Amino acid sequence: MRTKKSKIKRLKKYHKWPGLILSFILIYYAVSGILMNHRNLISGIDVNRNSLPNDYQYKNWNLAALKGNQTISSDSILVYGNIGVWLTDSTFQEFKDFNTGFPKGTDNRKTFDLHLSSNKNLYAATLFGLFNYNFEISQWQKIPLDTKIERFVSVISKGDTILAMNRSYIFMGIDKGLNTEFTKIQLKAPEFYENNVSLFEAIWQIHSGEVFGLPGKLIVDLMGLLIIVLSITGNIYFFFPKLIKRRKRKEKSTSKLVASNKVSLKWHNKIGAWFIIVLVIITLTGMFLRPPLLLTIARADIPVIKFTHLDQPNPWYDDLRDLHYDKERDAFILAGYNGLYELKTLNSTPKLYNSQPPVSVMGINVFEKFDNNSFLIGSFSGLFLWNPDLNVIFDFISGKPYQGSSSGRPFGSYAISGLIKDNSGNLHIVDYSNGILSRNKTMNFPEMPENILSNSHMSLWNLCLEIHTGRIFSFLFSDFYILIVPITGIISLIVIMSGYLLYRRKKKRSNKTN
Repeated sequence: MRTKKSKIKRLKKYHKWPGLILSFILIYYAVSGILMNHRNLISGIDVNRNSLPNDYQYKNWNLAALKGNQTISSDSILVYGNIGVWLTDSTFQEFKDFNTGFPKGTDNRKTFDLHLSSNKNLYAATLFGLFNYNFEISQWQKIPLDTKIERFVSVISKGDTILAMNRSYIFMGIDKGLNTEFTKIQLKAPEFYENNVSLFEAIWQIHSGEVFGLPGKLIVDLMGLLIIVLSITGNIYFFFPKLIKRRKRKEKSTSKLVASNKVSLKWHNKIGAWFIIVLVIITLTGMFLRPPLLLTIARADIPVIKFTHLDQPNPWYDDLRDLHYDKERDAFILAGYNGLYELKTLNSTPKLYNSQPPVSVMGINVFEKFDNNSFLIGSFSGLFLWNPDLNVIFDFISGKPYQGSSSGRPFGSYAISGLIKDNSGNLHIVDYSNGILSRNKTMNFPEMPENILSNSHMSLWNLCLEIHTGRIFSFLFSDFYILIVPITGIISLIVIMSGYLLYRRKKKRSNKTN
């Protein structure tokens, strides 16, 4: 009998105190997760960076402010990235806002590629669609396309043909600006194709509910709301008994408090018991989406889960990252999630190159021709000079041959987020944390001007991501913030399981009494 009582007492201790502390964190997770599930609905809402910790202030063009640039004329250059598109001169001294026409909000002007065609038509590949710039009315106009996937990552030319690529398809048409009639192309499966999906992507979609499309996301949204309810009802059951006792001592009415406490406990128990499996799945999948557990799955693939959103007829669904047409080879080089491929034509079977420069699981950010035979490949794994003909890879910053790495880390010594090439041929490497790393010591890249700083906020979606991953607390815990998610996950599992066991014991006791 004593053993049973001690077990119950221990379970209550595991559920009560960790649950109290955890409840406030879980509300943050639930609210941010619900908002993240509907990025398009909140894309017009921004948060002023000045109200955020110092790590979120732009310094030296960091935080992916810049991804690349497009020369318009000898004294007109467009720079683009998370700050949208800005017009500057050849010395990068004066900057003019070039975002007119994009919908309101930082997310809506997030630009992955700019391209000026030989016919002087200017295109932008953005997070929410493909745009053409109308020079007559000085504004961007969205090009209507047959696709539900709005995230465009690349725009290039081959002769008088424009090719725009989103994460799943290529759109091809004769260059006519806004009037270009695009044809959607689904690329063939690559050689030795297996219908697999990255374990990271599968866990991400299970965690968000996207694995079952919109209905799945709505179910996860409901779970977020239920987590909020569990947190609030748990706190009511924690604090109300003390309030009730205090009011009784003062001979005040307690009927409403008692009723509220009873209802809260009832629904706290029922929700926890009914949805325990889903709660455990959401907790476990969330833990594996962040380091250190992320490192165990970062490069793993699994067979596609049948009858889910992951089971797509398109072998390149959500896998395309960048595209380059190489005149010397008269071939396309395709950057996919799993590596770099060669296509002689868009109807060819993509062939994986024998040598592969390291590219972070976070994706490729720089793909530029360096000379006739070599390319610059940049990601959060670093910046590398890649010669596919000679199977040679050099670390571009250190100048040393790449020796390979077995660490599995998603980040290298430099987290490359972009590359700027000025009209004199000077390269300015952009590191995510440190900003511009100019290779030409005689030319320092100018600091970010005030008009860009005052107009470059953080999107609400990105703020939610920072909260959801725990990065928002890095100013308090430094690099140890990465432990917030796994520790929170472990404590959540303890709270969930101890609460369920207590509920089952109470239910058994109740059944015996009846």
